[in-house]
Parts: sequence; structure tokens; C-alpha cells
Amino acid sequence: MIDSDVSILGCGWLGRPLAQHLVAQDVRVRGSTTTPEKVDALREDGVEPYLLTLTPELTGEDESAFFASPILVLNVPPSRTADDAKAHYRRQIDAVREAAAHGAVEWVLFASSTGVYPTVERTVTEADQPPGRPDALPGTRRSTGRAVLAAEERLMRDSSFATTIVRFGGLYGGDRHPGRFLAGRSDIGRPEAPVNLIHQDDCVALLATLLDQNAQGEVFNACADAHPTRQALYTRAAEVLGLEPPTFDESDPTTGKRVDNQKVKDRCDYQFRHPDPLADLDA
Repeated sequence: MIDSDVSILGCGWLGRPLAQHLVAQDVRVRGSTTTPEKVDALREDGVEPYLLTLTPELTGEDESAFFASPILVLNVPPSRTADDAKAHYRRQIDAVREAAAHGAVEWVLFASSTGVYPTVERTVTEADQPPGRPDALPGTRRSTGRAVLAAEERLMRDSSFATTIVRFGGLYGGDRHPGRFLAGRSDIGRPEAPVNLIHQDDCVALLATLLDQNAQGEVFNACADAHPTRQALYTRAAEVLGLEPPTFDESDPTTGKRVDNQKVKDRCDYQFRHPDPLADLDA
């Protein structure tokens, strides 16, 4: 049972349905958005709305009031357009850390990404990649993955609050249908690579479970049980929407990482609502 106020920094695809879920449980929720037009919608949801931006400094009205909750859900991904994604994201994270430390925040739940894992052809667990230690599992990462991995370390090392890291796989559900991800593209590599996805319903339910169980100071992978191949999933997903299916480079034998989700199931007795993304397509 959640007996504290919760602030959600970033009430978009994930943050807003989480806020709605918590409000339905009579939790006081403060929610931020960067879009003035969304302020009224959040208020109608029963959320106390705040217009805040990270550019990368934190700006907005009533910043201190937003950070008056003991629990902060930090749901701000790194920019894909910044010249130096890692440096820009570090400044954003540091701005949040400072505001949280000066506020009432005791616990941060950080919406991280499985992009912190490099491109490897093996199953990866949380223990394989500790926060902030890229050398523990060497390999190629996107700039955003490197930025998020560094952010994990800065949050975990901050003694002002406890931190829980949730490494979400690829997001689908709601207005994000996997049929649109690769439709019409050609000659895509790694057709046999396993896909690591998580449905919006599970994103919300899993975060709510961690809040209910007060699972502080942990690192969790968050993705579905099943890992269909890229070719199988994205071909079928495009067909379901009536879009042109992608084509793949059949000569490419490389695969990729398979993200293990066993820890959150064991630690929190969590069962995924959408365990198989491929089966979801025909549901």
C-alpha cells in the first residue's frame, strides 16, 4: 500500500497512465509536463499539474512544491538530438538531483532502459551490468544508452535519497504499435535477433508493484518473458496493421542480447500481463 505522495516527472506515454493508476488508489500525485496544453488534462485526471522543463536546467513555476513528495518517479529519457547526449543528460539529471535533495524526496524510481546493455549475443542480467560501469560488459552502445548508464550511477551514488533503477525494454501499447516501427523498410540486419519489449500495461503495473512493495535500492530489468525474433515480430506486426512488411538481410547471421526478467519476478512475485509480444498481435 502506497502511503506517501508521489511526484512523476514526465507525464507522457508512461507517466500519465501511472498517475491515473495511482490517483485511482487515492494516492496524491504531482505530475509534470512540458506542454501547456496538457496541464488541464492532468488536472482532470486528478493530478496536481506542474509545467516544468529541463533545458537542461530545471525551470518552471512552483518547482519546490513539485519536489515536496517523498517519492519521485523520474521518467525523462535522454535527448536524441543534443550534440552531446551524455553531457546534456548529465546536466538534466544533476538538475533533478539537486532539486530532489533540496526537497522532500526520499526515494527515486528511475525509468531507465535496456539500452544500457551493449550489443552482445547472449542473455544479460542486472548483475552483468552494474550502474555506471560500462567496462563490466564491454560492447557497442548507442550514445543514449551510454548516457542512461552514467545517469544510473549518479542517482545510485547520491546519498540524499534511495534509488531504484527500472530498465525498460522497447515500449509498445497504447498509441505505440510495433507494426509501425519497421514497416516498409528493407534490408534490415539481424533478422534472428531476439526482441526485448514491454507493454504499457506492464510498465504501469510493475512500477506500481515496486511502489507497493517499497523495493528501494534495486536494479530491475523490465521486459516480456518471450523474445520473438525481429523478423517474426515486425513482419507480423506490419501485417496486422495492413502495412508493407519490412524485409530483412537473410545473409546476416548475427543475433543480439536477450534481456532476462527473472529478478523482478522472483523479488516482487510479479507476473507479466503481456508475456508474449508476438501473441499480443493476434489477441
